[in-house]
Amino acid sequence: MKLERHSKIVELIGKYEIETQEELAEYLNREGFNVTQATVSRDIRELKLSKVQMENGKQRYVVFQNKEGYSEKYIRILKDGFLSMDMAQNILVIKTVEGMAMAVAAALDAIHFHEIVGCVAGDNAILCAVRSVDDTIIVMDKIKKLIAG
Repeated sequence: MKLERHSKIVELIGKYEIETQEELAEYLNREGFNVTQATVSRDIRELKLSKVQMENGKQRYVVFQNKEGYSEKYIRILKDGFLSMDMAQNILVIKTVEGMAMAVAAALDAIHFHEIVGCVAGDNAILCAVRSVDDTIIVMDKIKKLIAG
């Protein structure tokens, strides 16, 4: 539930200009997550969200990103869940810790590798459809670099 809520928070702050914890809690409650301001406060801290000033002078929440532009949260999920990977032509198969495949697939989707068309996750494995065999090798290299730090 927490991972789903965190994913929804990232989606909401990307979609709307959310200025306050109370406003974020309202959006989450509308989406079916029964949260309090205290829960939202913890989520903001755990997701390492930051506020940035917009052109109109107001502030909004954003996901802190590292120098490559990838969210630290998604990289951490990738590192925590990843076990191994192998390729079959333009299909990348990623093995994960039991129960982590959906979270790792969501992290890969959020990182937005342009080479990946989409991911399908089970319980401990992910199939990534990649644009070409060459792109599969490129994605594997990118993932190895992210995991290595």
